[in-house]
Order: sequence, then structure tokens, then C-alpha cells
Amino acid sequence: MQGKSGPSFSAVSAGVVSAIVGFTASFAIVLQGLTHMGATPAEASSGLMAVAVAMGLGGIVLSLWRRMPISVAWSTPGAALLAVSTAPAGGFAEAVGAFVIAAVCAIVASLWRPLGRLIEQIPPSIAQAMLAGILMPLCLVPVHAIAELPVYGVPIALTWLITGQMNRIAAVPAAVLVAVGMIAYQEDLSALASADLITRPVIVVPEFSVSATIGIAIPLFIVTLASQNIPGIAVLNGFGYRPAPQPLFRVTGLFSLVAAPVGGHAVNLAAITAAICANEDADPNPARRYWSTVVAGVVYILFGLAASMTVAFAALAPALAIGAVAGLALIGALAGAIAGAVADAEARVPAIITFLIAASGVSIAGISGAFWGLCAGLLLYFLQRVKN
Repeated sequence: MQGKSGPSFSAVSAGVVSAIVGFTASFAIVLQGLTHMGATPAEASSGLMAVAVAMGLGGIVLSLWRRMPISVAWSTPGAALLAVSTAPAGGFAEAVGAFVIAAVCAIVASLWRPLGRLIEQIPPSIAQAMLAGILMPLCLVPVHAIAELPVYGVPIALTWLITGQMNRIAAVPAAVLVAVGMIAYQEDLSALASADLITRPVIVVPEFSVSATIGIAIPLFIVTLASQNIPGIAVLNGFGYRPAPQPLFRVTGLFSLVAAPVGGHAVNLAAITAAICANEDADPNPARRYWSTVVAGVVYILFGLAASMTVAFAALAPALAIGAVAGLALIGALAGAIAGAVADAEARVPAIITFLIAASGVSIAGISGAFWGLCAGLLLYFLQRVKN
């Protein structure tokens, strides 16, 4: 018989669903980002494992510590940033160096309030515009898939569209299932026999450069804070939970730092999956809902251990098919980012400038357009403020 202090069936169900949605909705984006940064298949498997295990352990630690349903997720906008940024000249080791710097920035921001306040001074519209610019190229991939690879693109897109009309949260997992079925039907699966059942960590000695710090680490830190950690706190507050934000940011920063040398880019507080675990469907008793995030953490760890199989399977598919799933998973985030970017009428033009430069794909001095878009938008925004 279940003890009063143990998880309820509804909490277990919510945790399992949350983890499945969180993993399937964006693992393709994480793989794209790591691969674009120069990761080999083994390094990409290790990186995927690192962030999955880090967010699993992070959720378990924070939930048991605070007795609140605190969900941890990998930085999906951060992975999208990696997928559209200029690959560092020094290869994946240089990207890992940027991951380390971004994690250190997150920890310092949680400890040193002046830095946290400085980041908070970035107008939300500018931060959202940078995020929208990062996401836009990826969200166009499903369109290209439909036009250039309709045998994959059309069924995946139709599944996402139809399922989304019935259950928005199930739309991306359903699209993933269709993609998996089509890959299994159309491709030769014999290569899976050589994949490791349990993923082996690959240690990458980080290398540091100014261009990777400015073009990858700083934007990664900003989008993770602005588009993941802050909304994650807002979701918890909306369900009546009021944890102190700084210790949570510090813990996720520490887990990001530990995951970085094994290829993990960043983990942070979750928002969408947090809502699954924090609402009354997870447990009628708010004091026991934290069990749902503990269960989700365990499932994330299991997914992480099987990352090699996931990467090997994804490698069998045409790039456009994987890109289509990733792009569809980001459409909701893009819509929210665009809405946030144009919400403030006074900052609308600077936000659009930020968006256009970030979405352009340009690279100047080896630094991605996301950073230059942020700089241009902030400059115009503050010039307007001085003029007025």
C-alpha cells in the first residue's frame, strides 16, 4: 500500500509524461546544435547524455530540497543558438569552452547581484527579439522539408498540425513518433547494432577564445536566463510556489558547469514541462506535487543513458527530416518570442533590428549575428531613451 509520504499515481503519471514531452520535443534541436558546433557522433551522444542526466539530477535535487515541483530542462533556445551560430574555428573543444563560460556566468549572476541586475536591465523586448531571430531559421526548415523532401516533411507536418488541434502538448511527440516510424520503414537499421546500449561519456578538454566567448557563451547565458530561468520562476509562482530564485539559478548553473566538459551545453529551470508537474492534475495536494518532478528526473536520466541509440537512429534519417521535427517543436517558442518582441511600442524598432540581424545568419569577426543583433538593438534602444 502506498504510504502517505510517497508519490501518488497521478504524480508518477505526470512525471513520466513531462519527461517524455520534454525529451522528445527538443532532443533533435540539441543534436543539431552540438553537431553544428563540430561534435562527432560520440561527442554528440555524450553531450545529449550529459544534459539529460544533469536536468534529471537537477530536478531531483531541487525538488527534494525545496519540496516543490521544480522542473529542470536543457536550454532549448541555447541549443537553437548553437544550431545557427558560426562554428568556432577551434572546433567542438572551443564550443565546450564557451559552455563552461556560460555556466560560470550563470553561477556568478546568482551570487553577485550587480551582474544579475545588469542582465535584468536588458529590455525584455530586445531579449525576446534576439531569441526570435535565433529561432526563425530553424522554424523555416519544416517548410523546406515539405518542398524538398515531401515523403518525410508532409506526414510529419500534418501529424503535428492535426494532433495540435486536439492536444497542443502532444503535437511534437506525435510528430516524433511518425518520424521514427518512417525512418524505421525507409532506412537500413543495421547500423544500430553497433551502437552502445549505455552511452559512454566523452571528456572534451575545453579551449577558450574571445570569439567563442562573445559569439556563443554570452548569448547562451542571456537566452538561458531570459527565456528559460525567468519564465520557469513565473510558472512556479503561477501555481502558488514561491522559491527564492537565486539558489535555483545557482544549482542549475553548477549542473551546467559539471555537464560542460562532457559536451553538455546548459540546463535551466523548465517552463512548459514545469506546468505539467505543478498543476492539480499531478496531485490534488500541492505539498506532494514535487514527487512528479522527482519521477521526471529519473526518466530523464534513463533517456540520457540511452543517448547513443538516439543519436545513431537520428543519424539514419535525412537531415531535413530531423530538422523538420526540430523546427515544428520551436514554433510555439517563436510565436511567444515575436509577441514579446513587439509588445512594447517604444522598443519595437530596436527589437526588429535585433531580430533581423540575429536571423540573418551573418558572422562578423567570427562572432554570430545573435550577439551583434543584441548590441545593435540595445544601442538603438538607449539612443532613443536619451533622445526622449
